[in-house]
Amino acid sequence: MLSILSASLFKEYKFIAMKNALRRLHYWMAGKGDEQRLPQQVVDSIHQQQDASEILIGWIQLLIVVTFGVLYAISPKAFVASSFTPVPWFLGLYFLFTVMRLWVAHARSLPFWFLVASVIVDMVLLMGLIWSFHLQYNQPPSFYLKAPTLLYVFIFIALRALRFEPGFVVLSGLVAAAGWAFMLIYAIDKMPPSVHITRDYILYMTSNNILAGAEIDKIISILVVTLILTIAIIRARRLLVQAAREHNTVDGLSRFVPNKVVEDISSQSSDNRFGESEVREATILFADLEQFTAIGKQLKPEELVMTLNEYFTAIVAPVRKYGGVINQFQGDAILASFNLPDTTANHAEMAVKSAIEIQQVLARSSFCRGNLHLKARIGINTGTVVGGLVGTPDRLNYTVHGDVVNLAARLEQLNKKTGTRILLTHKTRQQVQDKTLLFIDKGRESIRGHHRPVQVYTVEELPKEVADD
Repeated sequence: MLSILSASLFKEYKFIAMKNALRRLHYWMAGKGDEQRLPQQVVDSIHQQQDASEILIGWIQLLIVVTFGVLYAISPKAFVASSFTPVPWFLGLYFLFTVMRLWVAHARSLPFWFLVASVIVDMVLLMGLIWSFHLQYNQPPSFYLKAPTLLYVFIFIALRALRFEPGFVVLSGLVAAAGWAFMLIYAIDKMPPSVHITRDYILYMTSNNILAGAEIDKIISILVVTLILTIAIIRARRLLVQAAREHNTVDGLSRFVPNKVVEDISSQSSDNRFGESEVREATILFADLEQFTAIGKQLKPEELVMTLNEYFTAIVAPVRKYGGVINQFQGDAILASFNLPDTTANHAEMAVKSAIEIQQVLARSSFCRGNLHLKARIGINTGTVVGGLVGTPDRLNYTVHGDVVNLAARLEQLNKKTGTRILLTHKTRQQVQDKTLLFIDKGRESIRGHHRPVQVYTVEELPKEVADD
């Protein structure tokens, strides 16, 4: 009983080992696959590229048949002029089929059945062309086995690789191999008494005798080339799918962190980015909703989320318009930076202009299906800021740090005391050169965390006629 159980376990172990070996062989040849569904826009893009590839294939095939026809027309004829000449007929048929296929490819996406039929017709016409040589030159069928036109088979197989679908390459190779096998069998079956199957290579090359091994080598070559192309396409297609998925992930990531950070992450390893920081003078804008707690109590949870999304959409637009980057959404507040991580010329002035436009947008907008009018307080400060990815190696978040950031947040709160909606520091005021802006001195204010009072200003946009004067 024990021996039977051991034998059964051994067989199961061999089966598992063989299965794992085959899987490793598959991964080695074709690369590790990704079975998850691609986004629809990526799928549509691939289909568009395949349609374009079919047009390219058609033009290349047309060039081939025209070139072949020209070469045939200008080459000296070694056959009797009055004899039957099937080669021009096959060339004509292939020319007509290629033109028809190219016209359809330009007019619409080729259906699957048409693509399959096209591959088969391509090979059948090529094999028919080669087969017709023995009739044209009045030779036994074995004559066509030495035709160099067989090399066009490899071109036709390679053409199918342009579509980037391995199935059509396999089909093309199998049809070609089967076609040449049929041609060999036909030549053997129709051998006249003067033709023999030989092993003598010299006799084979200098007569119409058949060297079966040479023809089998051609079939093997066709199949091996097909296999290599198929593996290459599978690996390349999976790499393309992976790249498309990663590109889609990067696009999605840009919704959560600044574009500059996304570009840096995609061009470097994440390990290199972890712990890195950038120190630069920047302007920080901190905006917060007034009476958000009271508003939240009046709304249903889904209405509150909808209102916040509408509000953020409205105030983020001016920030981005003037070159700012949203670093964080904190409840009902936003933290934006100008000149970090993206470089922004006149960053202090850009931050002030975006703050004024935020107030203008809120003044003319309504939210929650037109039932709410929202107001925001804004604090702005300029100075040396540290920006970088913080967190753990497997979970990072981009943010800005420093006393400059903290002071901007304090100024936003200070608006309650000063009765304003925008407050900014003296350093920010110094860097703004726009004469259309009116700065109003609000005095020096004691701010928690600062030993000395801070000079603060509010700002308004002058009317156009005043600014022109």
